[in-house]
Amino acid sequence: MAYLLDANVFIQAKNLHYGMDFCPAFWDWLVANNDKQNVFSIEKVGDEIEAGKDELAKWVDERGPVFFLKPDPTMLAAMNKVSEWVTAQNYEPAAVNTFFQVADYYLVAFAVGREHTVVTHEIASPSIKKIKIPNVCIGLGIKCVTPYEIGKPYRGQAYTFD
Repeated sequence: MAYLLDANVFIQAKNLHYGMDFCPAFWDWLVANNDKQNVFSIEKVGDEIEAGKDELAKWVDERGPVFFLKPDPTMLAAMNKVSEWVTAQNYEPAAVNTFFQVADYYLVAFAVGREHTVVTHEIASPSIKKIKIPNVCIGLGIKCVTPYEIGKPYRGQAYTFD
């Protein structure tokens, strides 16, 4: 099982504690674990980050589709499951429309399709005005953790990196 990182993981790392010039070890760790097939993200997340046209966008561009995975048949098939769950909830129509237009939808679908764990700084919320990744993951039985929980046991399951 691998981890799929949300855009906010990269952005907050760069802007807060793991600045690219201040803490290159964090970024090296991401690359090393991507090489081991443990850590990925998706193309749509990469697109969101690259829109920032900064040093993080350059880092994303240098990683390419090896790190930022392109849609595949497994993910495309899982989109229907995610879409059905989201539309069956009581979210406001604007929240549903927004969710289907942003990377979150694709990230969760990729996790569903490949049974990966989603990594995000978002927290579940009872709000019907914005769909949060953890809410969808919980609803679909997909593991969702914060960046600080990577490699730690999850709900009684022990898994670590080599």
